[in-house]
Amino acid sequence: MSANLPLTMTAIGFDEPGGPEVLQPVTVPVPVPGPGEVLVKVAFAGVNRPDVVQRQGKYPPPPGASPLPGLEISGRVVALGEGVTKLEHEQKVCALVAGGGYAEYCIAKVGACLPVPESLAMEEAAALPETLFTVWHNVFERGWAREGETILIHGGTSGIGTMATMLCRQFGLTVIVTCGSPDKCARALEIGADHAIDYRTSDFVEEVARITHGRGVDLVLDMVAGDYVARNLKCLALDGRHVTIAVQGGMKADLNMAVVMTRRYTLTGSTLRPRTDSFKALLAQEIRANAWPLFEDGVLRPVMDTRFPLAEAAAAHARMEAGDHIGKIVLEI
Repeated sequence: MSANLPLTMTAIGFDEPGGPEVLQPVTVPVPVPGPGEVLVKVAFAGVNRPDVVQRQGKYPPPPGASPLPGLEISGRVVALGEGVTKLEHEQKVCALVAGGGYAEYCIAKVGACLPVPESLAMEEAAALPETLFTVWHNVFERGWAREGETILIHGGTSGIGTMATMLCRQFGLTVIVTCGSPDKCARALEIGADHAIDYRTSDFVEEVARITHGRGVDLVLDMVAGDYVARNLKCLALDGRHVTIAVQGGMKADLNMAVVMTRRYTLTGSTLRPRTDSFKALLAQEIRANAWPLFEDGVLRPVMDTRFPLAEAAAAHARMEAGDHIGKIVLEI
């Protein structure tokens, strides 16, 4: 470790699970990078739904991960672990991390880092890894999305929803989203959705049938689960794929498996945080080759909502839970 690095740092933690108010600044040791790791002086940290669920006590960090919340960061590399040659001291990076992002310094695996181009602001860079890795894997790798298809995305103005919308448009898909208000629907259309359905005033199953002239969509990106799953299947075309990435509406679904068989549906899903370092590194390589040029060239930018100082992480969580945000919330370190 460099001699000019402090021994301790400010981070955000919590003693007991609970509401946003349990998040408090704490003083903890600056972590030391191991083999294949770097220490990043954090500029910004993204706020994500899994952070909220962890704070509520329902999503413990995987073994070996930092107990501090925070799954994505941007910043500068200030220390290199043993054997690290792909990154340089002071290089600007953004990274997907398994925890510890709500802090002045954070450990990142080299394979899960992406270089921040000059055209990208550091707060934007911090808003990318979690949504970009999640969408790329679930929509394009698990969901086999391809040009000319139609996708239904729930939570159209969330961080995941906005990223999925923009990427799908870039790769030639027609995008239908659901949102919870007329204002959010209007914003989703501005961001790039072809159609936006207000699920509070319309039945999205009927609307999808109308929009697709009864054919249905090729792919559903579902973050609700529960009783949405059976409704989602009614939206799918023959050979349709259903990808679940969160269970905000409940973990169990009641399905007619004969329909799955006769219409040849594929049901899948995933969680990203517990996956191996080697998996995340391969995923980062795929993103670097296929999606990152869109950000380097300025074609795509994450949709940004609000930035909060690190000490106001509780307010950031409250904003996320209120559901009024459009795009990404970040913490400024």
